[in-house]
Amino acid sequence: MTTPTKSETWPSLPLEEWKDTYATLHMWTQIVGKVRLTQSPWINHSWHVTLYVTTRGLTTSPIPYGDRTFQIDFDFIDHQVIVQTSDGLHGRIPLQPQSVAKFYVSLMAELRKLDVPVHIHRVPNEVSDPIPFDEDETHRAYDAAYASRFWQVLVQAHRVFATFRAHFIGKCSPVHFFWGAPDLAVTRLSGRPAPKHPGGIPHLPDWVTREACSEEVSSCGFWPGGGPIPYAAFYSYAYPAQPDFSAASVKPDGAFYSNDLHEFILPYDIVREATSPDDTLLEFLQTTYEAAANLAKWDRASLERRSDPKITRA
Repeated sequence: MTTPTKSETWPSLPLEEWKDTYATLHMWTQIVGKVRLTQSPWINHSWHVTLYVTTRGLTTSPIPYGDRTFQIDFDFIDHQVIVQTSDGLHGRIPLQPQSVAKFYVSLMAELRKLDVPVHIHRVPNEVSDPIPFDEDETHRAYDAAYASRFWQVLVQAHRVFATFRAHFIGKCSPVHFFWGAPDLAVTRLSGRPAPKHPGGIPHLPDWVTREACSEEVSSCGFWPGGGPIPYAAFYSYAYPAQPDFSAASVKPDGAFYSNDLHEFILPYDIVREATSPDDTLLEFLQTTYEAAANLAKWDRASLERRSDPKITRA
């Protein structure tokens, strides 16, 4: 078996080359994410709505449905969506060029066939000029190779984020995929309340944003890019951000503070082209977190693990 090269492990993901597929896939993940949202009990900071990275794609994890559960998986190797139930039923939808409307109709039909019908709010969140899913004939591109590359980047980012997360013993989110932006994220919390968030995120109720940011956070993640950042990037932000946060010295070279997004940005290509992508990304995550935590005077001694966790064999 041939060992993948670094460029294959961290594949290129130029936004301009796959932006149409990205836009379509964004809507498909919103549909699946809203199914989980509708059926799941509320967890603080909206952590019940996310998807999770798997060895083949993304999953909802088990979703409750009465005394049964079901699960929806994106498979970016065989390019299909798989729906499975706890009583052994299963169905599949091919991932191929098709409109959001067709995907929506196909998924809802599959859920009905498996006796787990779900009704969701059909308007996308966190996008300008949203088109209801069942009316969206605009977004229909699907380039399988780029969808697979996107998932491969999520796999690598998830690995590094999980390592970073392990050193924090305070309240911390899972490493999870938010379909609103969309982004893969992990969030550390100080345990102290935060001031009321101003809200204002397009097509997202302000109360959702305010509950999500009800405690002080330092959050980092990966995003395919868009708007003022027209390329894939890692990000890190603090809420509330202290006055000197934007001027903090962070690493590696090439990381910068975006006044448009009010967060630190590290272009993905800097990581993928580094001698050690893992170390380069970890340096960004750690230095931006330290800037947030030190300026806000977090109780770091009680929130952080001072050494790598050890497991003793019984």
